[in-house]
Amino acid sequence: MVSFALKLNNMITILHNPRCGKSRTGLQLLYQLQEEVVVRRYLDEPLSKVEIIDLLQKLNKKPIEIIRTQEKIWKDKFAKKTFSNSELISILAEHPILIERPILIRNEKAVMGRPPENILQLI
Repeated sequence: MVSFALKLNNMITILHNPRCGKSRTGLQLLYQLQEEVVVRRYLDEPLSKVEIIDLLQKLNKKPIEIIRTQEKIWKDKFAKKTFSNSELISILAEHPILIERPILIRNEKAVMGRPPENILQLI
C-alpha cells in the first residue's frame, strides 16, 4: 500500500483543456515520455481558491502571471481595472478559462507548459 501511495504522489497532474493545442501537445509529450499522468479538465472541474493559492506557491508566481489576458472575458470585464492578488484569485476561481494552460504539477513543484520543453523540468 505504501508503494502505491508513493507512486500516486509522484504522478504528474496536468491542468488540461482538450481544445487547446498547447495543452494537447503537453499531454502528448507526457505520454511519449511514458509518464503516469492525472488529467484534470479544469474547465469541467474548476480549481478552488485554496487550490489556486497552492498552485501559485508551487509555480512561484503571482496570480496575474497565470492569467490569459487575451481572453475575451478578461478584456471585456477586467482588463481596465486594478485588482489585489486575493481578488485575482477569486476571478480565476470563478472564470477558470482565464488560467494559463497547460500547467503541470508533480509533488511540490509546478510548471507552465509553454513552451512544452518546460515540462521536462518535472521529469
